[in-house]
Amino acid sequence: MRPDAVRSALDVELAAARARRGGDQPRVLDVGGGSGVFAVPMAQAGCAVTVVEPNPNALATLHRRATDAGVADRIVAVQADSDVLATVVPDADADVVLAHGLLEVVDDPKATVAALVGAVRPGGVVSVVVANRYSAVLHRALAGKLAEARRVLVDPAGRTEDEALLRRFDVDALTALLVDAGLTVEVLQGAGALADLVPGSVLEASQEALAELELVAATTPALRAIASRLHAVARRPA
Repeated sequence: MRPDAVRSALDVELAAARARRGGDQPRVLDVGGGSGVFAVPMAQAGCAVTVVEPNPNALATLHRRATDAGVADRIVAVQADSDVLATVVPDADADVVLAHGLLEVVDDPKATVAALVGAVRPGGVVSVVVANRYSAVLHRALAGKLAEARRVLVDPAGRTEDEALLRRFDVDALTALLVDAGLTVEVLQGAGALADLVPGSVLEASQEALAELELVAATTPALRAIASRLHAVARRPA
């Protein structure tokens, strides 16, 4: 598997969680985990994973994927929305809570983050991946969609009227959301800073080199600011 900034950061947290548990496998909660893109690899690594996901089709795909990978016994799937998280998972039970692609679509991001914090153990972390406002501006401008680019730039939610996405974030907005919930942001990086800008012919021939470049770009502030997604790892105080 090619190196990936998000997965690399999570591998570090899972190793730390194993150490805190004296070698026992970490407990992972994936909220809005969809078809198991992160849940299945984490289960393959030995973690006990709970996926909370409202879409039954996504859960069916998760079940097939987990069965094919031989890890169905390590994954618990719960069909529910994030706004009832506290009623479907135990408090302060997970070592790592994932919310990847979630905060852009929930009605109340502050309430959702508060629920994520309630689900993670003291000393554990919440991993958040969100769509980046400035990447959307850049790519619309490069495509000649200047009016759309301006709307995304000036709109308080960083979106246009006809999008299903409810909001996008920038570095400051994401940081403030997590800090206001009582978390300490320890990792703040970009994901996909350059891949969408590389010509297709180069991308096809140089995927490994691009992956290595993206790892460096992820933590370079100027490139992080235009990455397609922002990734934060924030810790609940012990």
